[in-house]
Amino acid sequence: MMIGADAMVKCLEEEHVSMVFGYPGVAICPFYNSILESDIRTILVRTEQNAAHAASGVARTTGGVGVCAVTSGPGATNLITGIATAFADSIPLVCITGQVNSELLGSDVFQEADITGAVESFVKYSYLVRDVNDIPRIFKEAFHIASTGRKGPVLIDVPINVQNARIDKWSYPESVSLRTYKPTVKGNMVQIKKVVRELAKAKRPLICAGGGVHLSEAQESLRSFVETYRIPVVSTMMGIGVMPTEHPLYYGMVGNNGKPFANRAINESDLLIMVGARVADRAVNQPDLITKDKILVHIDVDPAEIGKNAGPTIPLVGDAKHIFEDLSAQDITGEYGEWLKLLESYRERMQPRREEYAGHVDPACFIRLLSEEMEEDAVYVADVGQNQIWSCAYHIVKKGQFLTSGGMGTMGYSIPAAVGAKLANPHRQVVAVCGDGSFQMSMMELATMRQHDVAAKIIVLKNNYLGMVRQYQHFTYDDRYSVVDLSGSPDIAKIAAAYDMDCIVLQNMEHAKDAIRTFLNAKEPILMVCEIHPMDLV
Repeated sequence: MMIGADAMVKCLEEEHVSMVFGYPGVAICPFYNSILESDIRTILVRTEQNAAHAASGVARTTGGVGVCAVTSGPGATNLITGIATAFADSIPLVCITGQVNSELLGSDVFQEADITGAVESFVKYSYLVRDVNDIPRIFKEAFHIASTGRKGPVLIDVPINVQNARIDKWSYPESVSLRTYKPTVKGNMVQIKKVVRELAKAKRPLICAGGGVHLSEAQESLRSFVETYRIPVVSTMMGIGVMPTEHPLYYGMVGNNGKPFANRAINESDLLIMVGARVADRAVNQPDLITKDKILVHIDVDPAEIGKNAGPTIPLVGDAKHIFEDLSAQDITGEYGEWLKLLESYRERMQPRREEYAGHVDPACFIRLLSEEMEEDAVYVADVGQNQIWSCAYHIVKKGQFLTSGGMGTMGYSIPAAVGAKLANPHRQVVAVCGDGSFQMSMMELATMRQHDVAAKIIVLKNNYLGMVRQYQHFTYDDRYSVVDLSGSPDIAKIAAAYDMDCIVLQNMEHAKDAIRTFLNAKEPILMVCEIHPMDLV
């Protein structure tokens, strides 16, 4: 006899899911009992939010769908921040929550929460399963919705009685046909030809690549296109890694914390092609600047994003990979050599200068040294705060990946995301970089790393402050610091020892390279603490 919980597991097997991150409770116990009969690996995180972050690490490094499963009530509500984080960055997840008996819904019984209602504004779709026979259809649809169009999280809420109910007939659908969900993949050829004509007329074209390029796996298509026609590229934070950092046509990250020469390139371009980017405030805080005196082309798979923050001259809906393949097939004329020379002069003249703090680790220098020593295909996971901005500015992406929480800016993301990335890619080097504030938001996952032999590596840039907020208060409130002092924080080396992990403490740059090599060569999970000057600025 097959019950609903068995069907749920069978659906995951049909979708080739290899691991599920979660935290059990009574309302999800039938599912976790059934999964014991499967080869799917279950990973116990130490708090539910991190189940979604770890699943995100899987999705972003494999191109698949990450899966997490938690119980009802506080288990489901704790998951919300992880779901919102995935939604903001368009990460495909299927999030399964247990729910109280369906006959008791609305009665305010123990551990009941309307999770489908609670997540309505930051999921692509959500399901409350009322009939056990709907499970195969719902799971098939959920994976399809999560992984197509503009990707994102889908929630499936399953009452415990539905999990325990007998399913009449098992049959997993071979395909999905949703009348109201038909995402556009191919770009409109009329619009593509308009872009080609503008490229022929342009003197200063520029491509701004966002996270959508990664999500559509269009990196190679974009690189081939820009190398063929010698078109410069900048990126948003989520687009870091679309081009190797040291590629001669890449001019860095744009935005408030971006490279000054990248921002100047946007301002002075006469044809700006935004691809897979929302044109949100962190990358473009003055949308009028990207429409003034220039042609704006906005390429996105989600038509709702085009024109939301800036009105494009040429809107182009479609998948970035398909569009760049179609663009490459066109006969494009244009000569941009003078533009590239100008941008190169800006790059040389406008390198930011940093204040040095003797006797401490210089985060800029340290991250560059770390990057040089990391393997070519390594995964670098930056947390949120000053560590994120330093990472964006100074990490060198070679052939690897750069992961962070861009849209939501969720502190505590890096360690669980690194856990997921390492479990999904055991032969790749995975390094999480966080501050001492964000470290304390997810340090409980050291237990997950130890329990499941996750040999990810963690760096803590320690300055004893919530550094990004302190910096804001420094400039905005004339050094009136409020609730940013991290006094009382634990000795991180002792925390590492408590989890039977080695820890390297680096107090200055004197032996930094040797310490980095020891750290990266470790076969077991390991921590490194870097003592940063408390007043250091990004």
